[in-house]
Amino acid sequence: MPIAAMFLELRIEHAHSLKDRRQVVRSLKEKLAHGFNISIAEMDDAPTWQSATLGIAAISGSRDYLSGLMQQVERAAVRNAESLGAEVTVSWDFLDVAES
Repeated sequence: MPIAAMFLELRIEHAHSLKDRRQVVRSLKEKLAHGFNISIAEMDDAPTWQSATLGIAAISGSRDYLSGLMQQVERAAVRNAESLGAEVTVSWDFLDVAES
């Protein structure tokens, strides 16, 4: 069964405090979770206020479905991050899990 895993590396240049960083991260997480059937979580304790990493996962019986979903999530993540004043680098891949 395929699982899609995506990582979003955020660069938030305008963040001058933890509050600024949290606003961007929270908003992006909410917009993506609301629009797509995905799991999303912050992956690290960012060493600076200007960076964050988000992890996204989705599972389906169809690799084609997941591929389309991840492409949509990627486009939405880039669009939403830019509207929040952040730069984003996206990477994703499939994990194949053997069914028992």
